[in-house]
Amino acid sequence: MDHPPGGHGGQDQPAVSEGLPDCYRHPGRETGIRCTRCERPICPECMIDASVGFHCPECVRQGSGSGRGPAPHQPRTLVGGTIAADPRLITKILLGINVAVFIAVLAVGDQYRLVENLDLLGRAYDPAVGHLIGVADGQWYRLLTSVFLHQAPWHIAFNMLSLWWLGGPLEAALGRIRFLALYLLSGLAGGAFTYLLAAPNQGSLGASGAIFGLLGATAVLMRRLNYDMRPVFALLALNLLFTFTWPGIAWQAHVGGLVAGTVIAIGMVHAPREHRALVQYGTCALVLAATIVTVVARTATLPVMFGA
Repeated sequence: MDHPPGGHGGQDQPAVSEGLPDCYRHPGRETGIRCTRCERPICPECMIDASVGFHCPECVRQGSGSGRGPAPHQPRTLVGGTIAADPRLITKILLGINVAVFIAVLAVGDQYRLVENLDLLGRAYDPAVGHLIGVADGQWYRLLTSVFLHQAPWHIAFNMLSLWWLGGPLEAALGRIRFLALYLLSGLAGGAFTYLLAAPNQGSLGASGAIFGLLGATAVLMRRLNYDMRPVFALLALNLLFTFTWPGIAWQAHVGGLVAGTVIAIGMVHAPREHRALVQYGTCALVLAATIVTVVARTATLPVMFGA
């Protein structure tokens, strides 16, 4: 599942559940897609969008005669993103931010109340400051900061391993900007759904909403590429089982992130070529708008339930 193969429209070769060849540039990465010029097998990291199917990097360089792709036809990923030299750059940056915040939490301890100031909290009275705090009292930043906040070592270890496994192939297939939008919007949507359904004074933290968004997007991408869906379905079922049976887990963030990530991926992966940017960014805008409406609607109910 680490590196699902790629295809475009009806031009890709049908993948089979076993016996797939390895990418000629990355041995060990099975793929059901081949370059439409040289017919060598290529993985999502190597796929360059062409008018018909996909080309491998070598064929693109040879076609331009200059060692680089032709300027009017910049090599693109499966969904239209720019091919990057490091297809895991955003994944590495996100992982680094999460780890840095985790180290900061450990380093300062309770001295600066870092967790209490950054976690997702609807509304609660804080005796340390003598007034109400939370998203309902204008601290909307908590919807984002909580996505990068962890306390337990097992919690950040699980989330970061998931980010590395899922993020790399997705970033290679979607491109950096689209992948970053997917991650952040999934995290925000998970936080908004938690804010909507959880008790206002119940704090929550962690990248789980964003990770579930990546999981939903992986399922959409693998389905689009006609890849074997059984591994991702098994992984999704296992994660949902933990979500609803493990104590202390904010299941709302998982469900909200999963739904948002799936919707965004559908808009990105299935956008028609002639209206690709409009559909892709329009889908992201709709998810963001739904997230904002959810937060605003929930905030409007809290003064009645928990008056200041």
